[in-house]
Amino acid sequence: MRGPGPATTYQRPAFSDGTPPATFVVLHRGGDGSAYLNAYSSVWDNVLHFQCAAAGQPVLGCPDRDPAHFIVPDLPWIGCVWELPPILHERDAWVRHLLASEVPDLEAYLNDSLPEGTTGDRA
Repeated sequence: MRGPGPATTYQRPAFSDGTPPATFVVLHRGGDGSAYLNAYSSVWDNVLHFQCAAAGQPVLGCPDRDPAHFIVPDLPWIGCVWELPPILHERDAWVRHLLASEVPDLEAYLNDSLPEGTTGDRA
């Protein structure tokens, strides 16, 4: 899945440590028309595995400005500051429902959603 190259199907890392198979995604539309699809999977109890796809951003190796033509860039980045509020929400929900709870509750985690809207107006 490393690139740059065409985006492929996301494969959650295989771990047999008992961590619930949970992945959340952040779809980010850039102000310049670009798009980023970030997938974060919980592994090894409290670790996030990350995979990104980008579209419409030639600086990252995208072949054109089409926001639907995704590639997988080969960069060590985890996202931009506008993507941090959803990551923080997911972190807090994971801790609340799975790590700090007497009985881990995956269903409660899955139902704990960030309110709709953009993250640009969140301080």
